[in-house]
Amino acid sequence: MELLHGFVNWIVQTVGHWGYGGIVVMMFLESSFFPFPSEVVVPPAGYLAARGEMSLPLVIAAGIAGSLLGSLFNYWLAVVWGRPFFERFGRYFLVSAKNLDRADRFFAEHGHISTFVGRLLPGIRQYISLPAGIARMNLGLFALFTGLGAGIWVVILALVGYYIGNNQALVQQYLHQILLGLIVFALVLVVLYVLGYRRRTADDSN
Repeated sequence: MELLHGFVNWIVQTVGHWGYGGIVVMMFLESSFFPFPSEVVVPPAGYLAARGEMSLPLVIAAGIAGSLLGSLFNYWLAVVWGRPFFERFGRYFLVSAKNLDRADRFFAEHGHISTFVGRLLPGIRQYISLPAGIARMNLGLFALFTGLGAGIWVVILALVGYYIGNNQALVQQYLHQILLGLIVFALVLVVLYVLGYRRRTADDSN
């Protein structure tokens, strides 16, 4: 715990020194291939905003910008390297051309909800860009729904830091409860989407 507290204090000092550019860089890392936890980046920036040392709207904007840039970087990696890799070596990983075509159709039809929900879920938000890139999901839709999902998470983190402060134990406690709420929200959203999709499909077939 002491090590974590020292790390968080370092984050606070770094963000205070680098400013909004530091938030962008750290959130870029968090949303790309580097497992950098957003929970220790944005709340300290929110805390600095509460002290009047930063602007809360700009903290949120920088967090969303970094998240979007990191996701686009992963998307680009998947397009440039992921798709050719699986086209060439997929048979060794039980991934056939038919699987890739199925993924293309899935993300063409359901990529928006998959990307949005994926950005809300821990352990998935950093990697949802990869299958979207491999399937070459529409880039505009990918950016839009990535920004929406990332925006919700960044706003939550910033407000937690703004209102709770630099008490890392209390921040983690509140974030744990919020994460459970987000998971429930994501499940309900997926169920409603599936029910709506089935209804539309049934109506189209009649």
